[in-house]
Amino acid sequence: MKLIDRTGETKISNGGNLMTIINYTNAKNIDVLFPDTGYIAINRDYKEFSVGILKDMYEKTVWGVGYLGGGGHKSGSSKKHVTWRHMLERCYNTKAQEKSPTYIDCSVIEEWHNYQNFAEWYDDNYYEIDGELIHLDKDILFKGNKIYSPKTCIFVPRDINSLFTKTNAKRGEFPIGVTWHEKTGKYQSGCNNKGELIYLGLHNTPSEAFYVYKEYKEELIKQIADGYRDKIPEKLYDALYRYEVSIND
Repeated sequence: MKLIDRTGETKISNGGNLMTIINYTNAKNIDVLFPDTGYIAINRDYKEFSVGILKDMYEKTVWGVGYLGGGGHKSGSSKKHVTWRHMLERCYNTKAQEKSPTYIDCSVIEEWHNYQNFAEWYDDNYYEIDGELIHLDKDILFKGNKIYSPKTCIFVPRDINSLFTKTNAKRGEFPIGVTWHEKTGKYQSGCNNKGELIYLGLHNTPSEAFYVYKEYKEELIKQIADGYRDKIPEKLYDALYRYEVSIND
């Protein structure tokens, strides 16, 4: 019986993508090109092609930039896939940025638009601490950084990450850690310590109040770092000890 050669056959996938058979060995072994992105699905079954269920793994289906890529890391509800999706959402979903304006102008390095690359980095860098949530952070190692990348990111326990959460809307016109105390006509400084607001006194100027806050906050960061000394990466510990609170934070 003569072998059917279906090389060159085209079809639109169920996802709406053009696909073309570029190599037809037999019905159980075909290679399919998605010309829009250049992705090639290798060693696939012709039936997958004929019913349209093949997927373009380079199609940018996650917030307009992210794609799964061709590799062994699968999509789904795994921690690393959810972390990747949430990272992209913070940077590329305008509605999410309306709720969290600190992520405006943030971006993800192009290398991590491909989930396979992010997943490899995740596996090499993620760690766990009993009873604690671990967050992906982009700006403790490099203060003010707005780019998620292998160089700038690190996994951080939630208690450490919460030290750097800013509430600009609540603060208003004064420096971080400073509020106006109307009864006394002075400036009050205070710092959140694990959910408890620590009162740091009343001061004559916003600057005086800020520097009291700065001294307390930097010492608090060091104390918490010491508590995690043997549980976190050394470069995170070192970054916490170097961290300086600025009046413009």
